[in-house]
Amino acid sequence: MISVVLVAAGKGTRMGPNVDKLFLELRGRPVVAHTWARFDAIPSIGELILVVRSDMEAAFAELAGRYAFSKPYRIVPGGRERQDSVWNGLEAVSSNAEIVAIHDAARPCTTVSAIEATIAAARETGAAVTGHPLTDTIKESADGRLIGRTLDRSKLWAVQTPQAFRLEVIRRALRTVKERGLQVTDDTAACELIGQPVRLVQCLDPNPKVTRPEDLAQIGELLGRMNAAR
Repeated sequence: MISVVLVAAGKGTRMGPNVDKLFLELRGRPVVAHTWARFDAIPSIGELILVVRSDMEAAFAELAGRYAFSKPYRIVPGGRERQDSVWNGLEAVSSNAEIVAIHDAARPCTTVSAIEATIAAARETGAAVTGHPLTDTIKESADGRLIGRTLDRSKLWAVQTPQAFRLEVIRRALRTVKERGLQVTDDTAACELIGQPVRLVQCLDPNPKVTRPEDLAQIGELLGRMNAAR
């Protein structure tokens, strides 16, 4: 079975005080409802685990009823750091899950083709992540003021979510992170610690994340185009 962990426990501080970005409305629905619906519509996915802040559990349960999502789901509390939230989500997946896809709930525009390709690559390799090669020239700076050096962009990728794994692989990787007292910015970094190969899956379509207020117009327009294309 394929399980999905939607990570929705962040505070979203860059949106401003007292703003929960996941419940901002775009095209008549909260951001997270678009994301949830995207995964709910994929036949091969068996369940969704939503990792949320403890004070938002009732709001997510209400959302499920309002939009009548069809797949089984569970709502679990998040942790102190993102990796702790992901761990909580992994602990809640069904015992017969083989593959788990981990996705930022604030990315509502991810295409079905990107999701399915990442899951397929994880089934083959053990771990996979969607992303795209960098096209901008990338500079490194030690102090944020002066350029230290230019990096070879031909070897650099910007990775996003979904990130998909065989369940035993990501559990072992994140357990290693916990045992070493480390922090990682994404789940594939945990796989690097245990020497697990991670397949890169090129995402040809925009897959932005709602982070700042200025993101909303772009993502709303993109959602409109995606809905019109159905």
